Order: sequence, then structure tokens, then C-alpha cells
Amino acid sequence: MIVFPNCKINLGLHILNKREDGYHNLETVFYPVQLRDALEVIRRDDGRQTMDDTYGSPLTTPISFSSTGLPITGDEANNLCIKAYHLLKKDYPALPPVQMHLHKAIPMGAGLGGGSADGAFALKLLKDKFQLGLSTQHLIDYALQLGSDCPFFIINKPCFATGRGELLETVDLDLSAYKFAIVNPGIHVNTGWAFANLSGRSMRPDSEQKADLKQIIQQPISTWKDQLINDFEEPVSKAHPEIVRIKQQLYDAGAVYASMTGSGSTVFGIFEKEPELKFSDAYLYKVI
Repeated sequence: MIVFPNCKINLGLHILNKREDGYHNLETVFYPVQLRDALEVIRRDDGRQTMDDTYGSPLTTPISFSSTGLPITGDEANNLCIKAYHLLKKDYPALPPVQMHLHKAIPMGAGLGGGSADGAFALKLLKDKFQLGLSTQHLIDYALQLGSDCPFFIINKPCFATGRGELLETVDLDLSAYKFAIVNPGIHVNTGWAFANLSGRSMRPDSEQKADLKQIIQQPISTWKDQLINDFEEPVSKAHPEIVRIKQQLYDAGAVYASMTGSGSTVFGIFEKEPELKFSDAYLYKVI
């Protein structure tokens, strides 16, 4: 069985305050965009084993993982697809061994939520393939254990998000008539650094409310430019002026709205028709 995890963009992103648990309260509108990975799961009946390095005894590995496409960095044990399998295996011991293959097209650490999408889609795929009988709410509960962005990809519809990003309210927003240009310059932005470098005016007490995102997105897109703000864009752009140049190129090419998504470094533009753009071959550039 194969599924195609898609990415998301943030339409506005307000960081409200820091919580006692170390996380931040935020508000944003998540919008799904069809730049997609591919995830396949096959039931594995080969009894594949590895050797325990400590005792030299065989261990049955319930999941085999491989990948192609964009390189996946970091410890494989932290991959959210693998974590999703083990999360379900803990509660459903009869879940059989599987071979899992992920083809990456969504760049990692880019503000597009690609890893979160892969983890959430892995939960849904395993649920469907092995008929686990999980409700949407159960899937959301599992997804939250993987990460704050993951519950959105269970719903995978435009949502107004609050809390850490896990409190979701679907919104009526259809941008299917538009083209999305997705530009990733290959700059890695550490999310912890981005939070640490937010200006004081980006972190406001509850008594000082920011613009109402739900109201802004119901207005014509031509009005979004000066109202729909990503708080991370200012500090990230100061550190990486390339973000500013990409955004201006998108507007110069006719974008009705352009912004950085998440904590960066991906920038997107929304166009009324197919744009004519040229970027460095070092960038990942897609029109969806």
C-alpha cells in the first residue's frame, strides 16, 4: 500500500508567549499543499533478523526502513515513520513486521512539515492496511505523541491552529484556483535559534491581541500582503538576506501573496496563473 504525504504552508504565524512547559503558544493557519513524498508499507513475512551486538544473539526486527530521493539526515531511530510504527506496535502487539520505503521530495527542516506529514501518514497507512479500527481522534492522539504539527496531517484540511499547533479548527478556505511556487534555498534554520531570536514585539501578552488570522484569510488575497505576517520572518531574514530576495522575486513575478513558511527557510508565493521564474539550480523550486 502506498500513500503520498503532502506538505503544508503557514498562512500567518504568531508566537504569543512562552509556556511553563518550555513550549510556545502560537496561532497560525495551516494550509495543505500538494508537494508530496511517497510512503510504501509492505507486510514482511521473512522473519528477518539481526544480531544483538552485546550478546551475539539474533533479534527479530519488526520494521525494515529504506529511503530514496532527498537525503534523510539524523539517527534513523528518530524517523517519525519508524516511531509511528513502534507507537502502534506497543498498543497492537499483533501488528506484523513490515518493510517501509520512503521517497523524499519535501525538503527537511524547511518549514514545510514534511517529516510530520510522513509520520502522520504512516499512522493512517498502518491503520488502513492492517484494519486497526482507529477513529480520527485516536489517530490525532497518536500523532500528537510524534510532534506538534503531526495532528494537522491527520485532518489535512485548512485549519486554524493554536496551543503548540495541535489545537485545530477547520476553516473554510479554498485556494485551489491558484498556483503555489515553493522555493527552498537550502538554508537550514534551527527552530530553537528562531524562537530565541524573536523580537520582543513578536511575543505579546494575552492582553495584547494580534490581528485575527481567521478574519484576514476570509478577505481577498490581495489584502494579505500587509496583514498576514509570519513572526519568524523578521529574524530569519536578518540572518539570511536571501529570504528577502526570494520573496521580492516572487512579488516581482506577480505573486498576490508571498511569505516564509514555518521557521524557514522555504518561501512560497501564491499566483493567479503559472509564474515565469528562474532560480539557482541549488534551490529546490516547484510550482504546484
